[in-house]
This record gives sequence, structure tokens and C-alpha cells, in this order.
Amino acid sequence: GTGMMASALIDGIVAKGIRTPTQIHCSDIYPPARDAASKKGYNATPSSAIVCANSDNAIFLAVKPNCVMDACKDIMNAGTGTDSNDAVIISIAAGVTLQSLEAALPGRRVVRVMPNTPCLVGEAACGFALGTHATESDRTLVKTLLDAVGVSMEVNEILLNAVTGLSGSGPAYVFQFIEALSDGGVRSGLPRNVATMLAAQTVKGAAEMVLRTGKHPGELKDGVTSPGGTTIAGVEALEKGGFRAATISAVTSATKRSMQLGGTSEEEIANKYNL
Repeated sequence: GTGMMASALIDGIVAKGIRTPTQIHCSDIYPPARDAASKKGYNATPSSAIVCANSDNAIFLAVKPNCVMDACKDIMNAGTGTDSNDAVIISIAAGVTLQSLEAALPGRRVVRVMPNTPCLVGEAACGFALGTHATESDRTLVKTLLDAVGVSMEVNEILLNAVTGLSGSGPAYVFQFIEALSDGGVRSGLPRNVATMLAAQTVKGAAEMVLRTGKHPGELKDGVTSPGGTTIAGVEALEKGGFRAATISAVTSATKRSMQLGGTSEEEIANKYNL
């Protein structure tokens, strides 16, 4: 696949010099997607078999979940007698478990990844889990590739549902927060373009402070809230509106939905994961 997520991953990998454009082979059934990839110098084709035949290092499965099994068949059929038998299979298909992938790709080394849309601007937050046959070299390779578009964290596969609920879905929550901040600015008299720019930059700057200082977010919040000042008045309003509880509920609700899409029963979700 060469959709938005796949293209962002490829572009990041090339931009970091990990691979050259001519070393990239990609397939897509959608002609405009292939044309866009070809214009960047990538080897684009409608055939997954051709991609597999030219992949001796890694193969990304970047198709819709309902197309994964067909793609796996293409990999197995194309792998016979080619170097692609040695390529690790990296799936970014949401909800498709390692067990399902390994059943469809017997004997192959598989890694499951949950990226997020900020990979489009090189600021992804990715979680990944290794399959049964994956090696230390695969771990290193996958982390190198994912870190080309942001940061990556290895987790137990079952926690990929929580990764989905937090960082996978999280950009939507942050966009909504930025929009609400901007609305507040407009309500207070700022022009929309000024309010949106200030809101977005404020979120970006606050995030950088968390990442660079390593301080707990609560400590950083306390550093802004002077006794009896404007900020603590705003924080009080957020607490009265249930901001913290709503945010926690958003993450757990999305995590639960990810489990449901992956086939986990409601009973197991409730009893084992307390969701």
C-alpha cells in the first residue's frame, strides 16, 4: 500500500538516508497513489508480487485490515525462491493480531506496529510488538525505521490496544483541544487565525517542555499556576467541566473499541482488562 501512512513512513525513511528512493519498491491498486510514489523516484507497481520479489530486508503491510489476508497470500506466493523469504514483515494494519499474521505467514518473522498520523510531519509516536520468530536484528531494524518518522516504543502486543487508544487516536483529541482553545480565544476577542496559531503553538511548546525537561506534567503545570492568578482560575474551570475525567475516558473507550475490533469478547474486556 502507498496510502498516507505508508507514504509518510517511506518519505521519512528516505529523508533520513536509511534508504534511497530507488531502493524503495511499493505497490498500490490505485493509479494516482502509484503516480505520486513514482514522482518521488520510488519503484511503484500494482503488483505486490513484484514488491516482494525486490524486498530482501523488510516488507511493510500497509493495507486496510480487510485486505491483509490477501496481501499475506501474495507474500507467501511471491516468496518462494526469492530473497523476500528473509524479509521481516511489518504490519501497520489496525486490529490484526500477531497470531493472525503468523497463521497467514507460516514461518515468517512478523512485527506489528501502531503508528499515528503525525508521522506525516515526522513527529509520530509509534508502538510495536515482535512476533514469535522475530529476531534482535528485526527489533533494531524496525526501531530504526520507525524512529525515522518520530519516536517508537516496544510494548507487549496486548498493550497495543492501549497504544491505539492513547497515541493512535490521541491526535484527534489534541486537535479537538486546540480547536477548543482557539474557540476560547475567539470568544475572548481574538481573530480566528491568531487564536488558532497561538493555540497550536502553545500545545507544541508545552509538549516540548515535557519531552525536554523530563519533569512530570503536574510539576510543569504548577510552575504556571500562581496563587490566586489567571491560570489557576482556568484550571479550576477545566476541572469543573470534567476535563481530566473526559480525557481518561476517551483513551479507555478507544482502547476498548480497539479490543472489540480485534475480536476480544466483552466478557474478557470487562473481567481481564477492567474496561
